[in-house]
Amino acid sequence: MANPAVQFITLDKFKLRVTEKLGQGSFATVYKAVNQGRHDAPEVVAVKCMSKKSFNKVTVERLLTEITLMKEELKHPHIVQMVDFLWDDQMVYIIMEYCSGGDLFSLIQKYRMLNEDTARKFLQQLASALKFLREKNVVHMDLKPQNILLSSEHNPCLKLADFGMAQNLNTGDHADSFRGSPLYMAPEIFLADHYDAKVDLWSVGVILYETLFGHAPYSSRTTDELIVKIRQDVPIIIPQRPPVSCSCRDLLNGLLQREPDKRMSFDKFFTHPFIDLEHMPSAENLSKAVSLVKSAIIKDSEGRYVAAINLYCESLEYFIPIVKNEYDASKREELRRKVQQYMSRAEQLKGILKQKAQQKAQQKPEKLLEEMAVESQPIRAAMQLAYEAKLCDLQQDFNKALKLYEASIEKLFPLVEEEKDASRKKAITSEINLFLARAEELKTLIRELPAEQNPESSLPFSKCRPM
Repeated sequence: MANPAVQFITLDKFKLRVTEKLGQGSFATVYKAVNQGRHDAPEVVAVKCMSKKSFNKVTVERLLTEITLMKEELKHPHIVQMVDFLWDDQMVYIIMEYCSGGDLFSLIQKYRMLNEDTARKFLQQLASALKFLREKNVVHMDLKPQNILLSSEHNPCLKLADFGMAQNLNTGDHADSFRGSPLYMAPEIFLADHYDAKVDLWSVGVILYETLFGHAPYSSRTTDELIVKIRQDVPIIIPQRPPVSCSCRDLLNGLLQREPDKRMSFDKFFTHPFIDLEHMPSAENLSKAVSLVKSAIIKDSEGRYVAAINLYCESLEYFIPIVKNEYDASKREELRRKVQQYMSRAEQLKGILKQKAQQKAQQKPEKLLEEMAVESQPIRAAMQLAYEAKLCDLQQDFNKALKLYEASIEKLFPLVEEEKDASRKKAITSEINLFLARAEELKTLIRELPAEQNPESSLPFSKCRPM
């Protein structure tokens, strides 16, 4: 492909018809091509072409790293996938999936800057790719908008590309080679004799900054001017205009710390509220949201309203980002209607629970206590003793009635301390006070009985007082 007049690359199972040039670097040129060697249907691909004449030790190492990583490890929805790699006497070819939306750099140039919602969407997808890379102990080392491709022009999906400078670094490992693009390169690569995986986090901060404000923090006219700015120990100030949310500003400040030890960790980055990887729009999270709603409907039908509300609300945490991310207007409107329906039902259930709580608060204590006795064996036992006490009381067996009231009170006292619900606690306390008052009346009656009708001269419970 050194000769632009050549329009076909035919190798093995591939018959590639080149349609346009997508970009050119120091060692490679990338073309858009149609693979006409497929039997089912033509396939549009991107072809990275490298002349063997330009190879040296460094370029060969980078080529081998990129091919090894992409062939064996880097299978992820937000990483450009390699279809195959081939070679002939003069060239090496890497065939990759084609991303028709161009790159993030071109998008920023087109619109000058992107709004926060769009920036957040892209950053969330980039974070998802980086989380996958960290699980593989891979550091990209050359994160920049030019290496972030977009799957399409409409509703684009971010795809991380170009792993020629990537390295395998385990947690705690350090590297010392000079890698990356200066504008996006972490200060420690210039200033220290070694660095670790957190250099990728600095680059992410620079990319987010540029996406929001239209230029990188250390934008310069020349490389020398850029290096002077990087070497100066001056913190990066986040602009006030255009305004960004507090969580976005917090993330930028955490990523753009010049000292690696002060820079945000990968764990904090992946769990930061601005990114919220857990609820990012995806087919998996859509299935999770649907499953939560189905469980909520079941709980709702069973009358288990608290559980239903929790499940409806949890599903909304997944549904709302999906609605915001949906590009198709009709699908977005359909999803929005469903989300509104789930929100309305959750609010209805909250209203039902509130009404029940109010009714419960207004309920007579003895009625509430009867309901509590159905579900609580200790209360049921105490109420049975009280029932027997009332029977003895009616039969004027005052001594036995007093003992039964006292036994009932002894069972109810600990339950007051254990009960957390205010209305239930009040109901138990009210019943105890009634029994205490009747016990005091019985003791007075017993003292006034003739000696032959009062065989017990000393009565227990004399120290008890109403609560």
